[in-house]
Amino acid sequence: MSVDISSLPIGIKMPKNVDQSALKRASTACFIGNFVEWFDYASYGFLATIIAVSFFPTYDKTSGLMAAFAIFALSFLVRPLGGIFWGHIGDKIGRKTALSASIIIMSCATFCIGFLPDYHSIGIWAPILLLVARMFQGFSASGEYAGAATFLTEFAPKQQKGFYASIVPASAAAGLLFGSVFVSGLYAFLSTTQLHEWGWRVPFLLAAPFGLIGLYIRMQLEDSPQFVKFKQDSKAEQAPIPIKILFKEHKRTLLLGFIITSLNAVGFYLLLSYMPTYMTVQLQIKETTAFSISSVVLICYIFFVFGVGKLSDVFGRKKLLMLASFSFMCLSIPIFSILESASIIQITLVLILFSACLALNDGCLSCYLCELFPTKVRYSGFALSFNSANALFGGTAPFIATTLISVTGLSIAPGLYIMFISTITLTVMVATYKHH
Repeated sequence: MSVDISSLPIGIKMPKNVDQSALKRASTACFIGNFVEWFDYASYGFLATIIAVSFFPTYDKTSGLMAAFAIFALSFLVRPLGGIFWGHIGDKIGRKTALSASIIIMSCATFCIGFLPDYHSIGIWAPILLLVARMFQGFSASGEYAGAATFLTEFAPKQQKGFYASIVPASAAAGLLFGSVFVSGLYAFLSTTQLHEWGWRVPFLLAAPFGLIGLYIRMQLEDSPQFVKFKQDSKAEQAPIPIKILFKEHKRTLLLGFIITSLNAVGFYLLLSYMPTYMTVQLQIKETTAFSISSVVLICYIFFVFGVGKLSDVFGRKKLLMLASFSFMCLSIPIFSILESASIIQITLVLILFSACLALNDGCLSCYLCELFPTKVRYSGFALSFNSANALFGGTAPFIATTLISVTGLSIAPGLYIMFISTITLTVMVATYKHH
């Protein structure tokens, strides 16, 4: 599960003054935490149809699926609060402390889902307990992505920050990829009865060993040199509460980070979490085939993300983010239109194109958000803007997509949603281009 930095793509060479072993440990620690988080999200999203039957058996198929995705969406409501909490810990005490504590809670909450009794056992308490577990998971996970990005950006060499920050979305995709392969294996080797009785629980139980590995590695780390220097320079001062500084001095920056992240949130969850469900429910593709397609798309996406991270070090983050918005605005409707009557090969190629558009955004967003905020509020600024956008647009994306299709009867409805969000994002980025 470790990440060997020397083997990453694009042939990166590190400057001689960089502590390569420390950078490798930091990269590995950040990779594993995000891997665990997104493996959980993948498992929930890919098994949503089974979870719907286990926890909402009195609903019809569509309503049950919407209810399962509603639980998924509601768990995101605590993410802004979690962002404030973990941002405060990360900015006041240390990045390492926040990352170590968050992975414990996140892994425990995910692990508990694997033991939840279903609706037939305890009735209405089953979905309530599922929501509670998802809430705890969402609260802890809200510090994971932001913390990892902040930690790596501060650790990385100046001219390679974009590349190393791209490890964060790449690790998220790796977690989704493993989830796709794992769930595909469950569908292939277990009967329908076995899947509904106990098979769906297995991915969530794996959170415990993964989390312990991540915690062990993180406990061996030191805080980032940039944060340590900041603490030394300001140790004589009584630093204000980070969230107060953000709202007093960085309100416009917070809003900008929120808007730019919104497109990423919608695109990420629709493509990499909801799409297998879309293929099985709307396109009537077999589960194993849908997961195989998702796996191929995720592999391509990981390479795209690393490539974009490197390109952002050369051409700048904002130019690529604007290109990503323009791409989504132009291609979202054609992509979903083609999916309606495409062959398996055509669906795979179209979704690879979709993943390239998303990678243009995701590959440089983490570094861009880190660079928006100064060191003293970087963790808090990233966590609040990123998690607020994901709470409003990310966690709700599968639910909104399912609802739009149900209400309009149009399978291209998710494409309309992405086009709308990307238009807003591009307009804001063009308007603020010279200011950031």
